[in-house]
Amino acid sequence: MTTIKITLSEDRLRRLNEVASRFGIAPEELARLSIEEWLARPDEEFQQTVNRVLQKNAELYRRLA
Repeated sequence: MTTIKITLSEDRLRRLNEVASRFGIAPEELARLSIEEWLARPDEEFQQTVNRVLQKNAELYRRLA
């Protein structure tokens, strides 16, 4: 595992602390979980887009047949 350092404005740090406190976790843990979720999302969104396009194409081909 690797450690990274980020810079946040005072407002963002305050907000991170507030949200982490609501969930009962450390701000560092909230940041880590949020980044992991964000990194996983693009692949899921891409897959959903591909599935929608394939469905529309299949529908179009059915109508043209």
